[in-house]
Parts: sequence; C-alpha cells; structure tokens
Amino acid sequence: METKENQRHQHNQFTSSLLHSSSYEALCLAGPRLEPLKLVHARLIVSGSSRSLALVTKLIVFACNAGSIAYTRQLFFSVPNPDSFFFSSLIVACSKGHFPHDAVLFYRRMLMSSVWPTTYIFTAVLKACAQLSAHRLGRIVHSHTLACGYGADSFVQAALVSFYAKCGDLGNGQNVFAKMPNRTVIAWNSMISGYEQNGQADKAIALFYQMRDWGVEFDMTTLVCVLSACSQVGAFELGLWVHDYVRENGFDVNVFLGTSLINMYARCGSITKAREVFDSMTVRNVVTWTTMISGYGMHGFGREAVELFRAMRAQGPPPNDVTFTAVLSSCAHSGLVQEGRRAFASMRREHGLLPGMEHHVCMVDMLGRAGLLNEAFQYIKELNPAKPIPAMWTAMLGACKMHKNFDLGVQVAEHLLASQPEDAGHYVLLSNIYALAGRMDRVEMVRNMMIQRGLKKQVGYSTIEVNQKTHLFSMGDKSHPETIAIYQYLDELMQRIGEAGYVPAPESVMHELEEEERDYALRYHSEKLAISFGILKTNPGMTIRVVKNLRMCEDCHLAIKFISNVVNRDIIVRDKLRFHHFRDGTCSCADYWLRAGIPGISEFSNEEEVSYAPVLQSKNTVDLHGMWAEEASQCFHMAIVS
Repeated sequence: METKENQRHQHNQFTSSLLHSSSYEALCLAGPRLEPLKLVHARLIVSGSSRSLALVTKLIVFACNAGSIAYTRQLFFSVPNPDSFFFSSLIVACSKGHFPHDAVLFYRRMLMSSVWPTTYIFTAVLKACAQLSAHRLGRIVHSHTLACGYGADSFVQAALVSFYAKCGDLGNGQNVFAKMPNRTVIAWNSMISGYEQNGQADKAIALFYQMRDWGVEFDMTTLVCVLSACSQVGAFELGLWVHDYVRENGFDVNVFLGTSLINMYARCGSITKAREVFDSMTVRNVVTWTTMISGYGMHGFGREAVELFRAMRAQGPPPNDVTFTAVLSSCAHSGLVQEGRRAFASMRREHGLLPGMEHHVCMVDMLGRAGLLNEAFQYIKELNPAKPIPAMWTAMLGACKMHKNFDLGVQVAEHLLASQPEDAGHYVLLSNIYALAGRMDRVEMVRNMMIQRGLKKQVGYSTIEVNQKTHLFSMGDKSHPETIAIYQYLDELMQRIGEAGYVPAPESVMHELEEEERDYALRYHSEKLAISFGILKTNPGMTIRVVKNLRMCEDCHLAIKFISNVVNRDIIVRDKLRFHHFRDGTCSCADYWLRAGIPGISEFSNEEEVSYAPVLQSKNTVDLHGMWAEEASQCFHMAIVS
C-alpha cells in the first residue's frame, strides 16, 4: 500500500509535468485517474481551453473510465453545444463502463439536442438496453435505427441480435439475424448464446452446426457458448468434437474455456475428463474450483468433492457462497453428515460468509437423507419459525416419504400447501405419502383438490445423443421413426432381465392400477426407451448416456442395473438431481439415493412427473452454471467491444 509521502511525491511529479506539457498531453498523462483529471480540468478552465470540445470529450471519457459517473455528469452539463462525436464517445464509454442507465439518459439528451446519431451510438445504447433488460426501450431504439437508415448496418444488426437474445425475445432476434446479408461471428455468437441462455440448447446446437457448415470461423466465445449448450442436453459427442477443435486449432484454454470444458464433461457424465481438464489448467478461479466440486457432487463422489474443497482452501482462491452450496450438496448426496456439518460451520467462522437460504436447504436435505428427521425438523423450526420456507419443507417432505415417516410427512405437507398452494408437486408427494400409508381415501381427496385447482403434472422425457444428433423420448412414445424396432428390443430386454431376477418395483406406479397395467406402465418409461435405442444404434461396449428432465423412478433404477449387466454396457443417466453410473449390475449411488432425498415424484406410471426445483438442486447446478456463464458473458462482451 502506498504511503502518503509516495502519493505526495507522485502528485508533485504530475503537477510538474502538467506545467510543462500541452493540454492534450496533460490529459493523456492523467489518463483514467480522477485526481489528476481534476487538475487537468482546472488547467483547461484557467487557460481557456475548456471551450475546446475535443479536449472536453477526451476529459469526460477518461472521467467515465475512471469510474466516477458523478464527475462525468458534472462535466456533461458544463458543455453548451455537444456534437455527435461527443455523444458517441460518452455513450460508448458509459456502456463499456457498466453505467447503462447513464448511457440511456445521455442518448435521450442527444435526441433532445437534435444531434444525428451514429452507428457507434446505436450499438452502445442497444448494449445498455440489453444490460438493463429494457425490452420496450430497446425496441424503440430499434425503430430509431430504421428511421435513421442504419437498419442494414452489420454492427447495428449484431447489436440488435444480442439485445433481443439477452431480453429473451428470440423471435425478433432470429428475424434480425435471418435478414443479415453478412453475418459476423459476433452475430452468430449472439444468437447461439441467446438460445442457450433461454433454455433452447437444441436450437443453439443446430445453429452451431449451421455456422460450421457455412464455413464461419469460430472464436473462443462461440466455443464457450456451444459447450454450455452441450452441458444442458448432455451432448457428449459434440462436446468431445469441440475439445478436439480447441486442441487442433491452438486455442488457449484460459479460465473461461477451461471452466466451460469442465462443466461440459461433468454434466455429460465424464467426471474423469472433467478432472483432466481441471488439472491441466494453469490458472483457476473460484468458478473453476466450484464447477469441479459441484461435478463431483452431482456424480455422487462426495469424498472427492470434500478433498478438492480442502485443496481449494489450502492453495486456491477463497471459496464463495456457491462453493459452499456445492460442497454441502455433495455431502448430502453421499451421506457425509459430519463433513457437511464442518463445512457449514466454517462458512461464518473461517470465511466470514453468512449462510443463505440455499445453504440451509442443503443442511435440511443432508439431515433428512441421513434419516435424522427430527433434527432436520427442529432445524427448520429454529431457523425461522414465523416465516414459511417452502424449499426447506420440500426437502423435509421428501425425506419423510423416503423414510416412511407418514405422520411427520403430513404435518410438513400442511406447511407446504399453506405457503405454495399452486405447486402441483406438493399435492402429488402428499398423495404418495397417503398411498404408502394405505390411506386411499386421502389419496382421492388430494387428487380431487388438484383437479379443482387445475394443477397438472409435468411430462417426463429423456434424451440420448447418437452420432451428434439428439433423440427425445417420452413415456409410451411412438413418434420415433424406429418405434417398432425400439419397442421390440425393449420387450426383449425386459424378458432377459426378468430371467436374471428383475422384479418390477411395486411402489413405482399408481396404486390403483391392476398388476398387468402396472407392468405395462413401468416398461415404457422414457429412459428405458432411450437406453434401448442407444444400445441398438451404437457399437458393443460403447457407453450409453441418457439425460432425463425429472427424477428417475425406483423401478427404472432397478431395471437399468440389470440391463447394464445383461448387455455388458456402462450406462450413465443424468436425472433432475444427480448422475447414476450403472456398471455390472450396480450403480454409483450405492442405492443411497433410494433411502432418502428430494423426489421428483416419478412413481406415477404415466411419467407426468412433478418437477421439483428446490433451492438445493438449482444452486448446485443452475446457479453454478450462472457463475461461469456470467464470466463467459463478460468474455463475450469483451469480444463485442473489440
């Protein structure tokens, strides 16, 4: 840290240089440093040079770059007749300097001053609108670009695509993109990123293929965006292709690209390759470490996650709140209660972090999975007895069902229904608890309540990638062109595993179905169809990778263990909450998943399963994804600026 003597010496040096230099040289010497800029400003006023618009433009840009928006505003209001270059420089500086509100305000001032805008102004103000998610305002700016004759400008069009994509208006974004005669790599990246960030990874991948077919050269931003899309849908083959492309074309695997590769491999089921990338990186930030820890947790490797967390504390950057969520979730998935307790206690004591709601949900889930229901229940009540905490009650209710504590489950369900009466998942879970307790009258009552409220269950589906093409299946789906072959092979598989000892899990279907109906309902679940298709279409010995949008049911879990054994294949299934690695008749979760956890409720035979989105799950995956995606987004903005 500089001493006051050093600071005074530097100030005297600058003052001496200022006296012996021209005004412009003095400005350049000051640079984006506030105090020297104020000295130069004073000199401009004394010398009369403050009337020079060119000098004032340089001064105000430096002031904005220095981060003093208040001083920037003060300078702006001292300029009597700003021109187009002045407004362009100022608005661009505000947009780059993360002052989007001021960029928009200065744009309005420009319109009031009857100054004709430039393409630079439009690209900057559209970026500001994107940062603010100001969709209505951005559409007005879009109309201004058309009125001013810049609608066909490639830079303006790229900015419009980026704006619409970031605001989730992919329809208008695609319309602008489709009309571009010369699509820059920035425009391609904006559209791919827009699809990916708005949950349409399949369209992002399709556009990437189109970009490749058209011979457009990829940059790092393209690769980061498509890797993120691969991680969403489990497109492992495409992710491998991208990694090979990175190596063959000499891309620097920096923290952005490296973290994206780790996330892709982890979420596509290859935790070993994720660790290889992690170990090869020379620079790792907190997002990199957290992504790797979270990957271990999702795959059920809790001890590896804890060991990596210890290494991070010893030689890596300080962990943040998302890191602790990943660690606690990893402990919950692996039954590491004591390790989880220690990590939670260290948040405040050693790192000065205040536990948030997601951390408390992780603790409740961890205790509930371990069967410590009374402790988990007491934890919730002591945390905030006056305010309902739906995510915690959700975790608690799932644990009650798994451990068959029906009395406590009904009590917990009352809290949930009072706080979130429109959530179909709570009703379905309560219905299942009543059914397991043999209270069919209550089951009927709960389902009638759902009908009266118009609540519906989410449809479950599974996807599998074969030859870089993603195939989607839902329960009883017959839309696939190879349906007949798939169903015939699945029937054969079910017969073979039945001979090997498989018996359908009795609790995995609706309780009112007859036995024959139950067998049919269980047989054609989406993951079984996807696995059958994968075995049919891939070479012997190849790993089968399936992604399911909801939690896998107990029967499918049991059946896939048998399938992995009879066909001698490794099968990896990523469901709503975690990964399951099946090999030789066993699963990596060691069936701990069956004993406790937050269910998705997959026991319903029609696979219209309820999608739970508890804070635990979202923080372990979605928010973590947001962490590294935000950094990738920063990289993306840097690419646009350059």
